[in-house]
Amino acid sequence: MPSKHPFPPKEKLSTLALSAIGVVFGDIGTSPLYAMKEVFHGGLPTDTEHVLGVLSLIFWSLTLVVSTKYATFIMRADNRGEGGIMALMALALRGARNDPRRKGFIVTLGLLGASLFYGDSIITPAISVLGAVEGLKVIAPRLHEYVVPAAIAVLSLLFILQVKGTGVVGRLFSPIMCAWFATLALLGIVNIGSAPEVLMAINPFHALHLLVEIGWKGFLIMGAIVLVITGAEALYADMGHFGLKPIRCAWFFVVFPALMLNYFGQGALLISDPSAIRNPFYLLAPNWAQYPLLILSTLTTVIASQAVISGAFSVTRQAIQLGYCPRMTVRHTSGYEMRQVYVPAINGLMAVCVFVLVLSFKSASALASAYGIAVTGTMIVDTVLAFIVIQGLWRWNRPTSIAFLSIFLSVDLLFLASNSLKIPTGGWLPLVVGAILFLVMTTWIKGRELLAKYLEDRRVLFEELEERLKTQPPVTVPGTAIYMARSMHGVPQVLLHNLEHNRVLHEKIIVLTIVTTEEPYVDESHRVKIRAFGHNRSFYRVKLYFGFQEEQDVRRALQLCCHEGLDINQKTVSFFIGSERLSFRRKSPMPKWRRSLFSFLTHNSTSAIEYFKIPVERVIELGIRIEL
Repeated sequence: MPSKHPFPPKEKLSTLALSAIGVVFGDIGTSPLYAMKEVFHGGLPTDTEHVLGVLSLIFWSLTLVVSTKYATFIMRADNRGEGGIMALMALALRGARNDPRRKGFIVTLGLLGASLFYGDSIITPAISVLGAVEGLKVIAPRLHEYVVPAAIAVLSLLFILQVKGTGVVGRLFSPIMCAWFATLALLGIVNIGSAPEVLMAINPFHALHLLVEIGWKGFLIMGAIVLVITGAEALYADMGHFGLKPIRCAWFFVVFPALMLNYFGQGALLISDPSAIRNPFYLLAPNWAQYPLLILSTLTTVIASQAVISGAFSVTRQAIQLGYCPRMTVRHTSGYEMRQVYVPAINGLMAVCVFVLVLSFKSASALASAYGIAVTGTMIVDTVLAFIVIQGLWRWNRPTSIAFLSIFLSVDLLFLASNSLKIPTGGWLPLVVGAILFLVMTTWIKGRELLAKYLEDRRVLFEELEERLKTQPPVTVPGTAIYMARSMHGVPQVLLHNLEHNRVLHEKIIVLTIVTTEEPYVDESHRVKIRAFGHNRSFYRVKLYFGFQEEQDVRRALQLCCHEGLDINQKTVSFFIGSERLSFRRKSPMPKWRRSLFSFLTHNSTSAIEYFKIPVERVIELGIRIEL
């Protein structure tokens, strides 16, 4: 069962960079659809001075946050080539193994960032598709009432296609996105000629002058400016798919220049025609090109939405395997790319949430009031976790690491403070979604800790079991029995339960534990560890190690046991799995308000049989009552 790399090692840098354009930059690449319009939505004048100030804020936001923080620094913090908040958290945990309090702080931070990511994930498809379809208002104003139904139709098709896998939508990703960024650049270049002074916006003086002039209203401006950097974390999250250099090349040589040319073009258009503020993006194009631009924009927003949805599937899978949320059905939709997964429960929940958002807010401008606060929250978590990695693993000197934290955390906090003003008008929505998911994950972790303590308190060593069997020998039947165990030590409860009630044991007994490491992949040579016990009976402790990016297929992994000298005939083996029934003591350490939630999560989690790919016809389930 060889570990599969996300791309062929000999593939050319240029090819990988083009592929990255199709997947990584969909979210940030669709920001020109609505960002500039929202910045001036609050009544800011569209004269040269104010336009230059806004463009300078956009340029330096992209430069500091995306180019410097993510592309230059955070992307260096890879976990064996993998990126994303879960990979960054696992990396930070390496330096905190002997410090439970620090480990708890890192896990809490990581879960908070992941929760906010989901809050952002339900807004991105809604605002992106609405922003594209709203081109109908410009091209044919009489069709404005069809904007919401058209957005719902596009999004419905997108969520329905998820079951087919990313590949169905993804085959055309790169050509469409390359055409999109080429179009952005061309539209910008054509319009810059009407007011070439917009190029002076690269001078940070214009940004500072604007913020000083408008005073506290600068917070409102920054709350809209954040729209241009949404999707920045995708550079890091998708690093495992394409690698560091291809993503950097795509950003610095294609995406960043195209975005800035388009924003400069929109700025030039506003200076020469202030009335274009109603939709400066679509009005960049001549009349004859607006329908093709609408089609291209819609396709591009579908791609941006697809990338976010796929990201939610990937984060969910990682959280499950790291033990941070209940098991769910995870389907692999590709025979050659292990990261292409489909999680039906997440797809359904996201679809419902996105439809409710579209029907409730009805426009990209209204949704912009809810967009940004979850993004900035996730960016703050990335900055703090990166600082922990810098100090704990990279061993930067204190002044340098503190300078990193101070500069980028200040920028993140500025964006967070400005977006906090959106909370009453819709910003509460991603916070509520994030809070609910954070509550679910922390409840699950707390419950698992109590369950682990329960099992530890009742642990029986194999040596103790052998002594018992000498005085009360059970009936021995031929064959091999595999007992699934949570704990890495001692005899599992399901084995003791079977022995107590049935008084029967097989000739060969294997206690199997699945271990998820804090690395994305585990080499095949380190996949299996076997330890033999007993003198009169064949006891084996088998541990199967998987990275948090790998599929945990027990059947395939057990084939490796033969190479280690433990022969297992999977056609005749019996798998014993405990079906746990939970109850809580009156004085249980778990708060009462969490007990029902944990019971619900346990009851509705996917069976270990299905999740670990255990052959159903070889399974024996035994009910076990557990009181926490």
